[in-house]
Amino acid sequence: MAKQAGSGRFLDRHGRLIVPRVGQRDGLWRDAYFSLLRMPWRGFVPLLFAAWLSIIAVFAVLFYLDPDAVAGVRPGHFGDVLFFSVETMATIGYGYFAPHSFYGHVLVTIEAFFGMLAIAVATGLTFAKFSRATARVLFSDRAVVTTRNGRPTLMIRMANGRDSQVVEAQLRLTLVRDETTAEGEWMRRFHELRLERSWTPTFGLTWTALHVIDDASPLAGQSTETLAGSNAEIVASFVGLDETFAQTVFARASYAAAEIEWGARFADMFERAPDGRRRVDYTRLHAIERSGAPE
Repeated sequence: MAKQAGSGRFLDRHGRLIVPRVGQRDGLWRDAYFSLLRMPWRGFVPLLFAAWLSIIAVFAVLFYLDPDAVAGVRPGHFGDVLFFSVETMATIGYGYFAPHSFYGHVLVTIEAFFGMLAIAVATGLTFAKFSRATARVLFSDRAVVTTRNGRPTLMIRMANGRDSQVVEAQLRLTLVRDETTAEGEWMRRFHELRLERSWTPTFGLTWTALHVIDDASPLAGQSTETLAGSNAEIVASFVGLDETFAQTVFARASYAAAEIEWGARFADMFERAPDGRRRVDYTRLHAIERSGAPE
């Protein structure tokens, strides 16, 4: 795997791989179902409409080739056969246009079949995209390192962006960095960062992950400069069971060396409401306070 030019970062802010692939033939139609499921709605809907319109236009041209194919259309008027093709594809049938010649009836039969097939495919894809269970986990935009209970501690904060609970939630932190073996071979190594609590029975509001930087920690003796020099990233991987979907959901985030604040801590998100009850302020998810350099 080649290094990424420029920043040297392998993952984006959301933990997705951003290293360019060389020598692999990619493309929408090589794995169409997978590509369409991953495609954002703003790209999926226009693509679906363009494909539907293209099929309609192809059949309209075929109808146009035979002036006697469709009854009721104006001679040489492509717009009439185009809208007749729309009505046939959508099985609307307003009654003004109708197939006339044997050629026209054959085309209508074929287009009706394509219409049913297209609707089935579009419905399946739309339902698959709409029904996918996803986690709406909000990660802090920075990780912090501060002194906690007398020990330097790495912290990453998360919040549940939905009203539902995520049960049996688990979190793992991994330090990913460049290393060179004794033989001079470069490789990308993964080091687990052990958490004080990597599991919670229910995740409803917020969760702050804590990794103590002791002598056994891969972060021992590290700084922003040393981490940047090895293209280090901290990857957070979350997985749990959403009580609404009753399905496993996951989320991930990545923090480069420049996104780790040393000598800072997260500001408190909980506050007292006017009626005396406790409440959580999600606008303070990313808020940090200076705490001095950790020992």
